[in-house]
Amino acid sequence: MKPVIALVGRPNVGKSTLFNQLTRSRDALVADFPGLTRDRQYGVGRVGGDYYVIDTGGLTDEPDQLNELMAGQTRRGIDESDRIIWLVDGRAGLTPADEVIGEELRRLGKPVFLAVNKTDGIVVEEALAEFHALGFGDPMPIASAHGRGVTRMIQTVLGDQAGLAGEAEQDGDEARGIRIAFVGRPNVGKSTLVNRILGEDRVVVSDVPGTTRDSIYIPFERDGQRYTLIDTAGVRRRGKVRETVEKFSVVKTLDAIERADVVVNVLDMREGVTDQDVHLIGMALQAGRAIVVALNKWDGLSEEQRKRRLGQYELKLPFLDFAERYTISALHGSGVGLLYEAVQRAYRSARIELSTTRLTRLLEEAVARHQPPMVRGRRVKLRYAHQGGKRPPVIVIHGNQTRHVPEAYRRYLVNFFRDRLKVVGSPIRIEFKTGENPYASRAKSKAGRKSPRREHRRKR
Repeated sequence: MKPVIALVGRPNVGKSTLFNQLTRSRDALVADFPGLTRDRQYGVGRVGGDYYVIDTGGLTDEPDQLNELMAGQTRRGIDESDRIIWLVDGRAGLTPADEVIGEELRRLGKPVFLAVNKTDGIVVEEALAEFHALGFGDPMPIASAHGRGVTRMIQTVLGDQAGLAGEAEQDGDEARGIRIAFVGRPNVGKSTLVNRILGEDRVVVSDVPGTTRDSIYIPFERDGQRYTLIDTAGVRRRGKVRETVEKFSVVKTLDAIERADVVVNVLDMREGVTDQDVHLIGMALQAGRAIVVALNKWDGLSEEQRKRRLGQYELKLPFLDFAERYTISALHGSGVGLLYEAVQRAYRSARIELSTTRLTRLLEEAVARHQPPMVRGRRVKLRYAHQGGKRPPVIVIHGNQTRHVPEAYRRYLVNFFRDRLKVVGSPIRIEFKTGENPYASRAKSKAGRKSPRREHRRKR
């Protein structure tokens, strides 16, 4: 079994930067901002051996609700680990907070390796000298931002297991399962819903909007089906996003939408459907992702409020009639179990395989029911169709004068194919292609030539 290594330390000592170096990724959000990481982030080590690495939030003694929640997440990561890399800041030197952390780590009875980060540009011997007093062996100097000393450090941590090739990582759909991104505005209950699905406090949950700053990828298995749950940061209107950290969080959320198979859009029914909700759903549709809508905080609403909220939903999101919606309470768990089957249906619909014969027959049936419009006295002809892609399903229709097909007829074809193919939760895209006329060049050259009589008449 692969060893599990946890990265711990004070805020802003470079744990997330080291995590990205060890995993050779950009999964962890990095900024010169203390307390940025709040949840546990897992990754597969790619440097110096074969192992798992856990990025944790900073340990601090400041009395604050979020700090206590972050510390709880960090301690869970420490409990799951086999070895601990304790990061300290070589430029800041030894601090009282480091001494407190050292006392706590000493009581755990697990192997702890002390790494002094940010040693680039300073005298290394002087930076290491004061950390010997902590009693955790020889400190290892590294510069995680540049990767200096990282390989040597991880080889020391792994010992005899350093450089050993583990089992090949499966990188296909079966290994990662169905990727589900939970998207919505801040404080609508995304993290609460993820914790409810997992049955544990896996991510930090607080009443403070914007608690989640990074996109957290969590492997999960239920009834033999693998999933990867992605808890994303809440996205506010562009005009309200002022902090640089929040801008990076929005970018990570958009990246999570691109990488997801199914997007669960969480709406706060106590506030109703806002313009920002419509904008977020539009981004998921633009990316071509399958969508399931979770109407959260449904409990506690009166019957009159529920009718008003559903009416508002249908008024603002008429283009989302293909997506399944469920009224849930992430806090109490009501309706959450229904999301699994909805996600699987949307996932299968987005990856449906369609033969050319079947699509062409359905196209003929659709044209027979409702003919395309006339263009300059000639009827638009749609001849045959084939599949042009998946995630979402793309149907390519060939014919003549297809550039003149109106948008209303395109929507008719989308709804017709959706109904016949039983596609649920996934958008369908239709592309038209007009075949080239093989006699066009001949007719053009013939039209360009003038008869001798016409040329003689022109000269006279």
